[in-house]
Amino acid sequence: MFAVCATWRKSLRSVRSKRMGTSQTSVFPKGGLWHFQIVIEKSADQARLMHSTALHLTLIAGTFALAGGVKGVTGMGLPTVAIGLLGLLMTPVEAAAFLVIPSLATNLWQFLAGRHRLLLLRRMWRMLLAISVATWVGAGLIAGVGASRARTFLGLALVSYAILGLSKVRIVLDRRCEGWLSPVMGAATGVVTGATGVFVIPAVPYLQALGLDKDDLVQALGLSFTVSTIALGLGLTSYGAFHASAVGASLLCTGPALAGVFTGQAIRSKLDPETFRRVFFMGLLLLGGDLAARAVI
Repeated sequence: MFAVCATWRKSLRSVRSKRMGTSQTSVFPKGGLWHFQIVIEKSADQARLMHSTALHLTLIAGTFALAGGVKGVTGMGLPTVAIGLLGLLMTPVEAAAFLVIPSLATNLWQFLAGRHRLLLLRRMWRMLLAISVATWVGAGLIAGVGASRARTFLGLALVSYAILGLSKVRIVLDRRCEGWLSPVMGAATGVVTGATGVFVIPAVPYLQALGLDKDDLVQALGLSFTVSTIALGLGLTSYGAFHASAVGASLLCTGPALAGVFTGQAIRSKLDPETFRRVFFMGLLLLGGDLAARAVI
């Protein structure tokens, strides 16, 4: 501002000097009004940039607060909602990097809050190991050679999850199948996570089909999501997508996410679970369809 005022005064003095006959040349072309105009244009560009940045940060914080609220009500949904909505603002690999710390914090807390930590670890270790390896290896799909198709993969994953959630089909598996099926489901979940940053398919339907009671299911989901988040973070780091600035941004997103979780838990008893579930999956269906369509167009 000081530079603008000084330049303007200098230009006025040059005009007065010329009129009084003390100067034969004008400084306007060399640094007067032209410079004044350039400074004004730069200031306007900076103002627009600051406004755009503030709006961008507000949308990101709101996204994580909303995603945390969904998780607080349903026990899951933070990565799905966050990655889906952030996919409208940035590339999926950038959205996945933002997700790492908020997801890790909320899901680790969800797992540790349960009572059967060791029992679930012993029961799920094959699935968790397969998730870890497949996610770490598959992270190249979202961060490397498959990055251009990541938004398409993300949209298709959200649509598939929404259709499955809205359907009335309920699968029940015999526990004797876990020995060979758990690693298969874990590997498939890891591939989907590596391609999209979303780790609900097919882990969530599989865990729901095991016949766990409500509390154990919520704790098992927290354990599965925690391992998926750690593996995704390591995979993104190995491809250079989870660097220092991404860590800082992800850390800042943790506050809104936790606030959303606590808010969702507080209002859980006031909502009709079935109505909320339908609205949630319909929203995912529309969001996934929009992302897939944008990628194709």
